[in-house]
Amino acid sequence: MNAADTLRTALAGLLDGLPPKAAAQAVERLIANYRGTTPTHTPILRDRSDVVAYAAYRMPATFEAVRAALEAFADAVPDWAPTSHVDIGGGTGAATWAVNATWPGARPVTVLDWAEPALALGREIAATNPELKPAEWHRTRIGAALTLESTDLVTVSYVLGELTPADRASVVTAAAAAARAVVIIEPGTPDGYARVIEARDRLIGAGFHVAAPCPHSAACPIVPGEDWCHFSARVSRSSLHRQVKGGSLAYEDEKFSYVAATRLPADPAATRVVRKPQIRKGQVLLDLCGPDESLHRETVTKRHGPLYRAARDADWGDAWPPPPADED
Repeated sequence: MNAADTLRTALAGLLDGLPPKAAAQAVERLIANYRGTTPTHTPILRDRSDVVAYAAYRMPATFEAVRAALEAFADAVPDWAPTSHVDIGGGTGAATWAVNATWPGARPVTVLDWAEPALALGREIAATNPELKPAEWHRTRIGAALTLESTDLVTVSYVLGELTPADRASVVTAAAAAARAVVIIEPGTPDGYARVIEARDRLIGAGFHVAAPCPHSAACPIVPGEDWCHFSARVSRSSLHRQVKGGSLAYEDEKFSYVAATRLPADPAATRVVRKPQIRKGQVLLDLCGPDESLHRETVTKRHGPLYRAARDADWGDAWPPPPADED
């Protein structure tokens, strides 16, 4: 069983014994907190009910978003895998599962969070995965006082929005000082994108270069306030998702923004598909971010042959053009 399947199995049993109404109420309160604009000064996840509701509701979406970002990073550094990993603000550990899904195998893992109930549940869930069972879970204030030991990879997912601007800067600076690669994921909203761009600038200033999603490490060509860069990951809906949202679909799409930066040699995408491709009769419209620090639209038609077929299969967030097919 792979990491994704193991995680789904572990999450399936979490709600046993928790009344559905209590779970739904906890989720609704957590959504309101996470959508707020004021940084919190106490952990959002207060007790086991909160954490179980959060894990069942949010872990699958966080896992898929982080995994999508990590896979784009792995494509840019194909001959590398982290030998150690620190997850800042990792909560119940979705990013640790995503790292394990991207680079299978055991490695030293440290999860830092300030909510002890989240760490306890994360440890419990990780025990179902032999490669994550040895992970260490430490209660730590995420902010200006954060210090990190040297590590290969640092992930910071869905955390920066909970911090003050000063604490955000301190966390990114600490990650840059400790790691060879830093991957930061935030919600795919204008505010989430703004936090990612702020972190991106700080990482570049610390000597990192961008491996994904950008084809370059220069300034983002998007005009602030006019648009924002974000991507989408498909997430299977649990019964709790359907109960809280009243939806009947078996899936939903998680929108996220991210930056993956590194001190390692990297080969970023030549261009990146930055909007959902528009498939028209006989043509596909691709919105691309290119290495010349520009955004442009490319129209691929039937007369482009194999490239047209590739464009019809292209997904939002993919590198473009696709690598040439292996010859027999």
